[in-house]
Amino acid sequence: MIVISHRGNINGPDILTENNPEHIDKLISKNIFVEVDVWFVDGNYFLGHDSPTYLVDYSWFDKNKNYLWIHAKNQKAFELLFCKKNLNVFWHENDKMTLTSKGYMWLYPENFSKKGITVVLNKPNQENLKKMFGVCTDYFYEWNKL
Repeated sequence: MIVISHRGNINGPDILTENNPEHIDKLISKNIFVEVDVWFVDGNYFLGHDSPTYLVDYSWFDKNKNYLWIHAKNQKAFELLFCKKNLNVFWHENDKMTLTSKGYMWLYPENFSKKGITVVLNKPNQENLKKMFGVCTDYFYEWNKL
């Protein structure tokens, strides 16, 4: 099973570190997959969930491409990153499911598929574990133990 850190959260939600590229670099150095929220505004890429917060250069994505699951937060970010080879990019708003550029199903919370990654914002549940291929969670270490 694939376990992905949701915005860089590993032991529950942490708004002080989520989507912070320095924090994410530390996780990647430990071989942890991370979902990040990406904006493209005024010719620049930014990380941040509700708004563009941390300025990052495209080279940051390229360097970390094997560990990033990139959630484009606006259409321009999606258009620019989707066409880049080797990046795993997706965009959704209220859809129950979308596909990433690498062909993975990405599922909204409470939607499951044995062929998809489900966003699960709470601690592990053995019953849900049987229903999915992977999980994106704020509780990385607890899910990773399974």
